Amino acid sequence: MAFRGTAPIPDRIFASLPYLIPLIEAVAVAITLPGLNNSIFVQIPIFSFLLVPLGPVMSLYLGIPFLPLILFFVLFFFVVRNDRVSHFVRFNTMQAILLDIVIVVARLVSDVIFKPLGPFVLQTLANTIFLGILIAVIYSVAQSLMGRYAEIPTLSDAVHLQVR
Repeated sequence: MAFRGTAPIPDRIFASLPYLIPLIEAVAVAITLPGLNNSIFVQIPIFSFLLVPLGPVMSLYLGIPFLPLILFFVLFFFVVRNDRVSHFVRFNTMQAILLDIVIVVARLVSDVIFKPLGPFVLQTLANTIFLGILIAVIYSVAQSLMGRYAEIPTLSDAVHLQVR
């Protein structure tokens, strides 16, 4: 969506920050669903580079009860619904929120449907969720830092319906 103009540098930085939330949630899914001994971080050690810088942020984000829920409502009501915030930041914040919702739904589905099928299915699902979210976050952050809208099929269409 280049027709909206270019985003200033502070907007680019603020637009890329909310993508930490789905990244943290994806790492948590990759660790907790199959168990730490079978996680993708053990299978492919290069991914463990994410655990080093995200470690303190993850322990804070996941360690404080209800912080993810509070942060969701703060971002939704004070950023996405605030017309004084630039459209670029609101768009990327809403897209990060929807990525996080995808993770939550996948986690619920895995608990109900896939858990009885065994650890192999859970491990495959956790790795797929992690890799999909990792690719989406890397793409979105790169696009945000370049001042472009990150267009993820179907997800961005839902974002456009929410952010006007």
